[in-house]
Amino acid sequence: MNDSSWATPPHAGYWGPSDQGPVQGAAPAGPAYDAHDAQHTRPMPIVPDGPAVPRFGDGQDDDRGAARLSGPLFRDETFRDETFREGTTSFHDQTSSAQPYPAAPQTQNPEPMPDAPQPAPAPQKKSAGRDLGAAIGVGVGLGVVIVASLFFVKAVFVGVIAVAVVVGLWELTSRLQERKGIKAPLVPLALGGAAMVVAGYVRGAEGAWVAMALTALAVLVWRMTEPPEGYLKDVTAGVFAAFYVPFLATFVAMMLTADDGAARVLTFLLLTVVSDTGAYAVGWRFGTHKLAPRISPGKTREGLVGAVTFAMAAGALCMQFLIDDGTWWQGLLLGLAVAASATLGDLGESMIKRDLGIKDMGTLLPGHGGIMDRLDSLLPTAPVVWLLLVLFVGSG
Repeated sequence: MNDSSWATPPHAGYWGPSDQGPVQGAAPAGPAYDAHDAQHTRPMPIVPDGPAVPRFGDGQDDDRGAARLSGPLFRDETFRDETFREGTTSFHDQTSSAQPYPAAPQTQNPEPMPDAPQPAPAPQKKSAGRDLGAAIGVGVGLGVVIVASLFFVKAVFVGVIAVAVVVGLWELTSRLQERKGIKAPLVPLALGGAAMVVAGYVRGAEGAWVAMALTALAVLVWRMTEPPEGYLKDVTAGVFAAFYVPFLATFVAMMLTADDGAARVLTFLLLTVVSDTGAYAVGWRFGTHKLAPRISPGKTREGLVGAVTFAMAAGALCMQFLIDDGTWWQGLLLGLAVAASATLGDLGESMIKRDLGIKDMGTLLPGHGGIMDRLDSLLPTAPVVWLLLVLFVGSG
């Protein structure tokens, strides 16, 4: 490369005139530039051999669209930064006061690399899932009412059972109609259910069975006053409700007829509550293996062990100190049976609610749900306790 070639003017339309005027050391633009002017230019310095600097048009693309020189070629030349303006095809010389190329934009929250270690999530405390304060308050209030009526006036306690049965039937039939469109007749169920409890207390098992049969017949007849569509499912649900709620509750009234009836009912209530409490406490603290995840995901095998242990201990104490002629080993068997029946009753209620797509049967009791949510383990346990007590110490 010789001096004349270094001073060769650029092609027209490529190096446009500078919008900042002539730059010191730069060749003037236009046709007036000739070989005479080239004689006054300084000789080109000798550049040592090295890697070629890519120039615009060499076929090597730069991410900014043009290559920039690493320094001035002549002593009296100022720093020249060639910047390509968007939307144009010309380059403009700028002095050293020009701003450098803008840095690549940085995101506010760059995503971490896939292999980067992620911070471990903070451990979450186990939650009871309900308002424990309200649940305890409601439980204590119900306990006071039950104990007071149980030991002072038995007839009042029978009335408490009848009211609980009617409210439970109302909750069950309401949820069936809301979620499944099943219209189980409430009026014959409520009247027949209350009569069933009273008949069991007055006439024993025979009275309970007769009242159950009459209630089922009343359900069949009452439903005939409406169109036949859905008759079968409505009466089937009605008979099921009559058996599930009032008939099973009748065994509590029959326990009350014994000489130590109050102690028997108290034993039944204590063992059921202790079983539920033991299952909840042990399952919440140590539960890891699901008992029936498709029915009730919250129940664990460890909780079942807790229910059995607590119920057997309470049964031994109750049979030894509350029940006439009872012994501790009978209490162990009674507690084991109560833990099994209470767990099955709870799972049965959960099965119904899962089929209906609801969490609770009602909202009457804060922290507990509805009446049926408290009767779920009591109802199937009542006939078990009544039968075992009759076998152990008689019906007296």
